[in-house]
Amino acid sequence: MIKLLGYAVIVLAIGFGFSWLADRPGMLSIVWQGQLIEMSLMVAASILASTIAVLFIGWWLLRTIWTSPHSVRRYFRARKRDRGYQALSTGLIAAGAGNALLARKMAARSRGLLRADQEPLILLLDAQAALAEGRYDDARAKYEAMANDPETRELGLRGLYVEARRLGANEAARQYAEKAAEAAPYLPWAAEATLEYHAQSGRWQAALDLLDRQKAAHVLPKGEASRLKAVLLSARAGEVLEKDPALARDLATQALKLEKSFVPAALIAAEGYLRENNLRKAASVLEQVWKLDPNPQIAELYVRARGGDSAADRLKRAERLQSLRPNHVESLIAVAGAALSTRDFAKAREKAEAAARIEPREGVFLLLADIEEADTGDAGRIRHWMAQALKAPRDPAWVAEGTVSDKWLPVSPVTGKLDAFVWKMPFGQIAGPVEEGSLARAEEAFATLPPVDVKAKAEPAAAAAAPASSPNTEKEPLIIRPDPVLEPAASTAVPDKKLGVVPFFGHAPDDPGVKQTMAADPHVAPDSPAPVKVITPTPPQPVKTETPTSAPAKPVEVEPFFGRPPDDPGVKTIEPEAPGDKTRLPLY
Repeated sequence: MIKLLGYAVIVLAIGFGFSWLADRPGMLSIVWQGQLIEMSLMVAASILASTIAVLFIGWWLLRTIWTSPHSVRRYFRARKRDRGYQALSTGLIAAGAGNALLARKMAARSRGLLRADQEPLILLLDAQAALAEGRYDDARAKYEAMANDPETRELGLRGLYVEARRLGANEAARQYAEKAAEAAPYLPWAAEATLEYHAQSGRWQAALDLLDRQKAAHVLPKGEASRLKAVLLSARAGEVLEKDPALARDLATQALKLEKSFVPAALIAAEGYLRENNLRKAASVLEQVWKLDPNPQIAELYVRARGGDSAADRLKRAERLQSLRPNHVESLIAVAGAALSTRDFAKAREKAEAAARIEPREGVFLLLADIEEADTGDAGRIRHWMAQALKAPRDPAWVAEGTVSDKWLPVSPVTGKLDAFVWKMPFGQIAGPVEEGSLARAEEAFATLPPVDVKAKAEPAAAAAAPASSPNTEKEPLIIRPDPVLEPAASTAVPDKKLGVVPFFGHAPDDPGVKQTMAADPHVAPDSPAPVKVITPTPPQPVKTETPTSAPAKPVEVEPFFGRPPDDPGVKTIEPEAPGDKTRLPLY
């Protein structure tokens, strides 16, 4: 366009000059070697212009003839180069599409039409063709050749990094990424990979330094860089929380300045303040984050921040959270749980039912089941809420790439990705619309709730009103062994003694040494459903037993089994040689 304007200006200038001469006629006289030549100015100007044009045309013809061999060579070379680039482009497209045969054919054609030292993309096409054919060793060799060339170093390192990740060689991939990040910190893939490797190995300070360099080079957007820095600061704070709570608190506070609603940073900062017995600061941090993002972990730490608080104090703290975010499901659940601890069942039920109507999920229905168990003890209503919990969506948790964790982690345990954990419903369970999902499900749950069983509700009250010290003698009948029991000798019996040893078996699990008042019959234990023969404790000494009159007297020495009644399982009945003579001997 500029050349055309230039030509137009030149033509206009020439025309203006000729018109100016035509308006001012005159004669031109030239004397040369005795000859007089006279002509008008217009003719002289025309002759001059024609001479100049002829000279220019002659020079162009001479120059064209002189440079024609080079021009011909350049034409054919450009044509060959164009064909080579066409083959290279076709080959790259074929390699990207997975057509290994066409990619290899185009690679050979482009290599014949272009020089590899002048066009590095030929090496890339060879590497892509080798990958399409499954020749991974050849592909790595091509990438290494590109990595050694300053012009294609970044491309070669990228290819080597991808191949190392594919083979699972994480250490080699880390080295390639670090080398690329050192040579070109503006490469996003190298910076991100190096950052993740630092995070996986726990080198948080090195990761923070690298992130600062990336931020200075404008590799990452400002918002993303601030988020990653908050994650790294929180990870380092969590690591040093046990050793240096003050440092952990400062790091977590810096993370909160970058990401105001970052729950893990708020939890760590509050823990650091609590380690220093600064309850006011801890509560302030948790309240600020609770206003932006209510989280049950924040509610639990806030309610139980002070270990010596009573259940009523914890209920007040939960109500404080509810005042900050009223009508939020997490606020209602926190108040319901605290009210249940204080046995304020009316408030606990009211808040839990409100939470169920807002967001019916597993934890809310389980809380209602706990309230029913503590309040009414009605098994039918408890089973109803448990069944609703089985059908309801799960509670939100920290989820990263299909992995659910009880606490937040800076990197994913599956792939090692930084900042992968998100607070959401596990396994992608997403509730439907309000008309068909939460409200309908909650109303159905309350509509199908069975009425309270009055008898079941009275039983816990009666059990609570019964004295705890009364012996429960009707739980299990006393077991009477069928073996004959040895009667105590007449000389050792103490008929007027009011206390005796009660057998342990069949009674409440109290201490065996406890004495109980005997009944009128000294051989019957008090409050027992069946008669039990007991023996008063006597010092260990030989006891003589008499045999029946039908057989000759045969004294047998019997040693008591540590002063316990002879109905101990360790005593057996032994048949003597004389008929009708039965005695008990201790079995050791």
